[in-house]
Amino acid sequence: ELKVEYTRILTANNPHAPQNIVRYSFKERQYKQIPSVDQLAIHFMIDGNLLHKESEEAKKQFARMGITEIQEEEKREPSERGDEADEGAQEADTKEEGEEGETKGTTRKGRKKEKKLTNQFNFSERAAQTYNNPFRDRGTVTEPPPRATFAANVTQWEIYDAYQEDFEKQEKSKEKKVTSSRKDEGKARKKFVATEPGSDDISRMEASVKIVERMVNQNTYDDIAQDFKYWEDISDDFRDQEGTLLPLWKFTFEKAKKLAVTSLCWNPKYTDLFAVSCGSYDFMKQGSGLIILWTLKNPSYPECYFETDSGVMCLDIHHQHPHWICAGYYDGSVALFSVLDKRDEPVHRSTPKNGKHTDPVWQVRWQKDDADNNKNFYSISSDGRICLWTILKNELIFQDVIRLSLPDMTAEGPDGIKVPTTGCGTTFDFHQHKDYLFLVGTEEGKVHICSKAYTSHFIDTIDAHTMAVYKVCWNKFHPKIFITCSADWTVKIWEMTDKMDKHVAGSNRKPLFSFDLNNSVGDVAWAPYSSTVFAAVTSDGKAFVYDLNVNKYEPLCEQMVAQKKKTKLTHVEFNPSSPTVIVGDDRGSVVDLKLSPNLRKMKAEKKGAPPVDEATKIQREIEKLDRILLMVREQPTEITTN
Repeated sequence: ELKVEYTRILTANNPHAPQNIVRYSFKERQYKQIPSVDQLAIHFMIDGNLLHKESEEAKKQFARMGITEIQEEEKREPSERGDEADEGAQEADTKEEGEEGETKGTTRKGRKKEKKLTNQFNFSERAAQTYNNPFRDRGTVTEPPPRATFAANVTQWEIYDAYQEDFEKQEKSKEKKVTSSRKDEGKARKKFVATEPGSDDISRMEASVKIVERMVNQNTYDDIAQDFKYWEDISDDFRDQEGTLLPLWKFTFEKAKKLAVTSLCWNPKYTDLFAVSCGSYDFMKQGSGLIILWTLKNPSYPECYFETDSGVMCLDIHHQHPHWICAGYYDGSVALFSVLDKRDEPVHRSTPKNGKHTDPVWQVRWQKDDADNNKNFYSISSDGRICLWTILKNELIFQDVIRLSLPDMTAEGPDGIKVPTTGCGTTFDFHQHKDYLFLVGTEEGKVHICSKAYTSHFIDTIDAHTMAVYKVCWNKFHPKIFITCSADWTVKIWEMTDKMDKHVAGSNRKPLFSFDLNNSVGDVAWAPYSSTVFAAVTSDGKAFVYDLNVNKYEPLCEQMVAQKKKTKLTHVEFNPSSPTVIVGDDRGSVVDLKLSPNLRKMKAEKKGAPPVDEATKIQREIEKLDRILLMVREQPTEITTN
């Protein structure tokens, strides 16, 4: 876009000259627009002084400059000098030869003293007179505005009631709690309730002020905006298997400084808008939470935010209705927020009466509407329950989909009875093509393959990790590949066959790839543009980007993102359209990073070839990943990187 040539035509018109000047026409008795506007623009003007050469001041200047009267006479016209020569010759012939020198000397002396008279009649006088428009007086008489006389008596108790009402308003604004007023006082104070006239004006100006604020921020962060649009790391041309992450904007909010980023989610409709949930992973430091909506157009202040009484541990945005946000709290409840409704409270929230979880909710996920077109979402918690929440008109109805149990581990009751233990769910993900199929990760390090049709048992179980599984995610292109990350420092890629290889036990199944990142892995995410690219973040503040098509053993990028020591990165998410990734930490801040060209290499299309549709692109990505998996399947050992 920087190389596009734009043609500019230069004209003699002044671009700053007004085009709508009107003058009053006395002939037509009305204001008329002037057809021609003066286009003259004066760039330089200086005042000068002219002196007559025979004036006293001119003679002084000649004397200072060393110019004599003889030199001035020599500068006259040739005709005048010719006439003077003829007169001198005639005088010389009439006189005697002896007296010739004396006569010439006298003549020269006379010339010095004589002054030639100028022709006083050689002048012309020019004058011009313009037409002056006659002056006319014009007056207008307007009707005076209507007036009304108002009088009232004010008593002491009415003044007291008005001040009391104003004091209560100030208290409500400070505490942000709505208190019910007394009925008797409400009736008496109806006369004195002053409406705020500025509220309507502010609401009308809200859209305009938001646009102006974004324009100011765009000018403030102009360098970052230019890098976001045009920056490409030139050093990638000299290295094939390495890339970098360029930090762009950093999103910080004063109220979220002491909270950790617990989840990130991009808006599916507006690709510059993303939601952030803030809470605390520390059991001993629990308090309030936040849901913040940020936009890349305004990194200085959030577009919208909701304050909650408990820490928000997860959230998700509806794909078809992007103003709906479901969230899970640390106290076990789930809530539904609407960005369109201008209120701080959630639209719906679960309670102990309608199936609230007993442990923190670690993930929520929207699903397609049911047969009655009711919106629904799923939640997973440490209490071992995976619940389906259906949103009706005025209530939130729950249904237990499956309960996580540990059949290999049992606990003894008070009477020696063996009680089955319950697994603690941490994460889950639904299959993109098969809605009934989903994966579940637990704190015990297991990954369960579950189905909505079976509520009592799992399809299969994999002993994936030795510690808690923090994220499980299906590949965005390949229907049989999924990835997991855990607190045991590893990221593993798995393959699910048609029958899940039932002849091989789940505990003995090995991953296709295993990467050791030397620290606890907080989150992992597949790239939306390639089936072989994924990113991960660790607790030591580093971000990793892998591309299996380029290097199956080492990351293409390993970069320190956290600016302060002991800052843990908690979550990562790719932008669905632009080559950027957002990373959240345990201090409530989010950083937007741009991928260098080596981290987002795509297959170049041939010139003149027809555009490729979406189905063909997906098929190409599946084939690309299958070629890599074919090489891995032939190897008898596991691929592990340090």
